Amino acid sequence: MAAIKKLKPTTPGQRHRIAPTFDEITESKPEKSLLTFIGKSGGRNSDGKRSMRYIGGGHKQMYRIIDFKRDKDGVPAKVKTVEYDPNRSARIALLAYVDGEKRYIICPSGLKVGQTLLSGTGSPPEIGNALILSQIPLGTFIHNIELKPGKGGVLARSAGGYGQLVGRDEKYASIKLPSGEIRLVLGTCKATVGTVSNADHINTTIGKAGRSRWLGRTPRVRAVAMNPVDHPMGGGEGRASGGHPRSRNGLYTKGLKTRKPNKYSDSLIISKKK
Repeated sequence: MAAIKKLKPTTPGQRHRIAPTFDEITESKPEKSLLTFIGKSGGRNSDGKRSMRYIGGGHKQMYRIIDFKRDKDGVPAKVKTVEYDPNRSARIALLAYVDGEKRYIICPSGLKVGQTLLSGTGSPPEIGNALILSQIPLGTFIHNIELKPGKGGVLARSAGGYGQLVGRDEKYASIKLPSGEIRLVLGTCKATVGTVSNADHINTTIGKAGRSRWLGRTPRVRAVAMNPVDHPMGGGEGRASGGHPRSRNGLYTKGLKTRKPNKYSDSLIISKKK
């Protein structure tokens, strides 16, 4: 079943709209005990000054508390619902543990309501189960990968994302990341088996400017349309454009490497991203 749909052009905003079908969603109301209020800054810092451009407005949202650590080892959990989360591109799944606790996790692709999930040593390497990297078979697709043991997953968490376990030695596991980079991660770090749900998120089309505003994005002004005080590429007589494309702080924006030359994690990267 297709996860996206092309709408009939009954309005100009629907003419080019490609929307998600939400077929996998089984519940529209979130679990109240796992909700918390999330405010909007409008891109302003604690002084009220704008520190990030093009942020403002947007629909009011509640934050769903996600379990990135998967640290309830050995306690079976049943998948209760698959839900939409406004704060991320992936779907989330509500787990009900046998001891009564409920937790949200990032929903892997193919996870069904009623399945039983496990985490920790001895768990089978099946979709949705969380294990340490030293216990996952080579070649397995994984997501929600930790960089520090016990700190919680930070890699491959967005829609359709996954890493692949490609090698292992005594201490480290080699993981091919979504960017194409191959890096070493401690074998005692946890990861979840499977790929992240909603892989068709990349194929959706917003369709109209208003939907961007609902998502909290304001219009982006071109640098050459600004004044000299606002941007290095601003100003000039008439429709002056050209020069060397650069950012607000003067760094070249096309082809200039911005990674620190002696970053601490360089020794853990086997192959740089493409």
